[in-house]
Amino acid sequence: MPPLPLLRLPQLVLFEVFKSLSIGEKIKLSFCSKKIFTQINNARLYSQKVIVDLDCLYHNIRVYSENSKERLHIFNCSDTGTNIAPDWQPYRIEGRTVPVIFCFNSIQIFWKNHQEGFLSVVRYLLKIFQCKISTDISDLYQPMISELFDLQLEFKTLTIRPNDQNLLWNQIFSKFGLVEDLNILHIVGPDVRPVFTTWPQKIEIMSSDWFTLEYLLACTCTNITLRGSHLGNKDLDLILKNWKTEGFPNLKWTDGMVIQTDDGSKKATIEIGSSLNSHRIKISISASE
Repeated sequence: MPPLPLLRLPQLVLFEVFKSLSIGEKIKLSFCSKKIFTQINNARLYSQKVIVDLDCLYHNIRVYSENSKERLHIFNCSDTGTNIAPDWQPYRIEGRTVPVIFCFNSIQIFWKNHQEGFLSVVRYLLKIFQCKISTDISDLYQPMISELFDLQLEFKTLTIRPNDQNLLWNQIFSKFGLVEDLNILHIVGPDVRPVFTTWPQKIEIMSSDWFTLEYLLACTCTNITLRGSHLGNKDLDLILKNWKTEGFPNLKWTDGMVIQTDDGSKKATIEIGSSLNSHRIKISISASE
C-alpha cells in the first residue's frame, strides 16, 4: 500500500486516528514532526485520560490509562556524555534537544538534570493527554511539585513527608483541593503544624498524633484515616455529635451500633475492632431507608 498522507486527512478523521492509538504509539508519533505534534496537541481533549506516576527515587515515569490496560515507562536517565547506546536519536522536548532511545514499551530520555527531566516530560505529556499526577515526593523534588501545583494539575495520589526546613510546604498545603488521595507518612520536626486552607478528597495520616480534634472538625474530606491518633473516647463523642447535627457534610463513612442524624436522613454503623498491634474504629454512612 502507498504511504498514508496522515496530515491530509480531515481533522475529525485525524482525531479518530489519534484516538485509536495506544499511549506509546501516540507519544512516539508526536516526536516525528512539529506538524504532527501540533495536530496531536489540538486533539488533546479527545485523547485518553492517563495517570502520570512520577517515581522520583528511580527516575521513572509510568504513564497508564485509568483502567490500567495500557502502560508505558519513561526512564529519565542521567546524561553524562558517555555510555549512551549507539541507537539513540536527538529529539526536541520542551525547548531541549536530548538523546532518546525507543524500546517496545518504554522510552529512555537522557537529561543533565533529573528535576528538569521530570518537569519537561510532564509538560510534554500535558500537551498530548488529559493527565492526573501520582507521586511519592521527597524534599529533593519538593520545588518540582510546587511547580506542578502552579500549573493547576490534578493529583490522583500524593504522598508527602513534610518538615520544618522549607517554606514551600505551606504553599503545597494550600493547594490540596487539587488532590484526590493524600497520604502523609510522617512530619519531621516538632514545630511543624500544617495549615490546611484546602482539603483533598481523601486523607490518610500514618503518624497522626499532631492531628487534633480541631483539625478533624474542620476537615472537609470524603474519607479520613488516622493511624497512631491520640484522639480518645471524649473526642469520639464530640465527633459523633457534630456529625449528627450535619457536621462533616462530605464524609462517606465506610459499616454494629447504629446511630442517626437528628433529622433522620442518614445513619451510621460503627464497628470497633483490634489486632495484635493496633485498634481501629470503622464508621459507615448510608442514607436512612
